[in-house]
Amino acid sequence: MPNELKSLIRETFPSFNQSKLIDEIWSHHQFHQFSIDTIIFDIGSQINFVPLVLTGAIKVFREDEAGNELFLYYILPGQSCAMTLSACAGSSSSTVRAVTTENTSLITLPDHLVSTFVFRYPSWNNFIIETYTHRLNEILVLVDNIAFYNMDMRLLRYLVEKSQVEKTRILDISNSEIARDLNSSREVISRLLKQMEKKQMVKTSRGRVELLN
Repeated sequence: MPNELKSLIRETFPSFNQSKLIDEIWSHHQFHQFSIDTIIFDIGSQINFVPLVLTGAIKVFREDEAGNELFLYYILPGQSCAMTLSACAGSSSSTVRAVTTENTSLITLPDHLVSTFVFRYPSWNNFIIETYTHRLNEILVLVDNIAFYNMDMRLLRYLVEKSQVEKTRILDISNSEIARDLNSSREVISRLLKQMEKKQMVKTSRGRVELLN
């Protein structure tokens, strides 16, 4: 298992192309396996680790004082969380919640290694920059969706992205969960899904949405 896990880390994070960096990650890492719907870190919690996802998927979202949620992005294999990296660098608490959307395995590194690795390993530094850039682009897309697109287009993009993440056209998800992620209401989502079904874009049943086109 140790050799298999070390090989999985190399394969999943090809940007870590310095053998000494892999050795240090191996020396300091902790391996974790989580079942679906597990909270990895929550809003307000102190962040003292960096997650590196090996398998599965994690959904990251914000929440306001009234409990309304807004989906931000997924953390997929080969990725980390920009919000977590920022919290580690600034010794601050988390401003987001992260929940697994399927069975997920990951490794964590102590927070103090974030800045240490930046100065010692160019490949780690590049990974951090790429992570921030990728997440910034995702946030800009989210802002564009909210500012420039109607809810029907936001819903379609949400379903397509979720389908790509889960690698299936059949999504086991309720209208309430969709509404929560898009900061909308269940009634609005139900109405829009019915319109999409009439256009033969989706097929819906209780707790399930199937993308047709």
